[in-house]
Amino acid sequence: MESKNIDHLFRHHSGKMVAVLTRIFGLSNLEIIEDSIQDTFLKASISWKTNLPDNPEAWLTQAAKNRVLDIFRKLKNEKKHTPELSHGAQTITINDFFLDTQIEDAQLRMIFTACHPKLNPKDQIAFSLKTISGFSTKEIALALLTKEDSIKKRLSRAKKFITNSDIRFTIPQGFDLRARIEQVLEVLYLIFNEGFHSNNKDTLIRKELCGEALRLCKFLLKNKYTNIPSAYALFALMCFHSARLESKTTNENEVLDLKNQDRSQWSFPLIQLGNIMMNKAVESDEYSCYHYEAAIAAEHIKAPNFELTNWKKILHWYECLHELNPSPFYLLNMAVVCIQDSNYIKANVYFNKITIKELEQRSYLYFGAKSDYYSQTNQHDKAIEYLNFTIEKVNNKLEKNYLLKKKQILLQQIENSSQ
Repeated sequence: MESKNIDHLFRHHSGKMVAVLTRIFGLSNLEIIEDSIQDTFLKASISWKTNLPDNPEAWLTQAAKNRVLDIFRKLKNEKKHTPELSHGAQTITINDFFLDTQIEDAQLRMIFTACHPKLNPKDQIAFSLKTISGFSTKEIALALLTKEDSIKKRLSRAKKFITNSDIRFTIPQGFDLRARIEQVLEVLYLIFNEGFHSNNKDTLIRKELCGEALRLCKFLLKNKYTNIPSAYALFALMCFHSARLESKTTNENEVLDLKNQDRSQWSFPLIQLGNIMMNKAVESDEYSCYHYEAAIAAEHIKAPNFELTNWKKILHWYECLHELNPSPFYLLNMAVVCIQDSNYIKANVYFNKITIKELEQRSYLYFGAKSDYYSQTNQHDKAIEYLNFTIEKVNNKLEKNYLLKKKQILLQQIENSSQ
């Protein structure tokens, strides 16, 4: 087994083990649980170099069971609260915690814990990636374009709050479930978005984040209490976007915009799965922002080519989306859609409604869209001026190279038209 595959196995098993052991020993012992699991993986990585087990996953599961007794002894020696573990029937109960259905249940409980509304939103994402997904502090820092020290502080704050507060390690029920699940969906949406269009300087796409968001969302769909329409819509949206991941860059790692992507590379199985999920999402009349975003993504997927995209339908869905949840990003996208549909007057109306500061790190998208607007309306000097603003403000190297290439093409077009 390659080192890369072992790292992948460790990451996913880490989340399982943390969730199961937390269910047994409680959130107050989270620090001890994480330390024990890290120790287990360290020993495994050393021993597996010379003697790889026949079934590595079964080996890790057995190691987790052994850790139950190790942690129990540790807690007992420190005279901390411990569960009543002994022999015979009680041992069978511990084994039951490691059944597939119980592991999934424990992981779903951990998702709700990580996305607790009293936690800072940034802390929620960092804690989710660390505790549920098994990402290292360094990986989280790279994924979120943040210093490692900042991530350590976020994780420390989250753990301190969780271990010191009277939070129950459970799936919320009744009225509480609705508010809590919306928070969970938002965190998963943010994790996916960071993977689909990364803020990382050197990498445009982080497939592992997209895959992790899909995996965690699937937990919600498999539980009868959490498989609500908005969860299906979010999963559909992730499927539609993931279907296009391979076509977003060339073999030379150059950015390809939607117009120039090779649609034959889009994943048909993911599109099919997205359609199935979307059909489930619209079984009720209750629509969320994820419904509308998935509907927009579906329109792009449906179009046989860029020119035949139904821009009017996409604009309608964006208008529904903005009405439900007003956002400067939706206004910007509406302006972009109007430019594609040659409706420049309406595009300008949307531009004028945007406060650029509210776009924060993504403000370069505004200047890029304005450059396209000026280019399409034959205001070439303005187009170059705004494209320069975009190049100056963009952080990602791949996007910067894409924009520089776009500038060369635009300058060439201007020169040709003047001859």
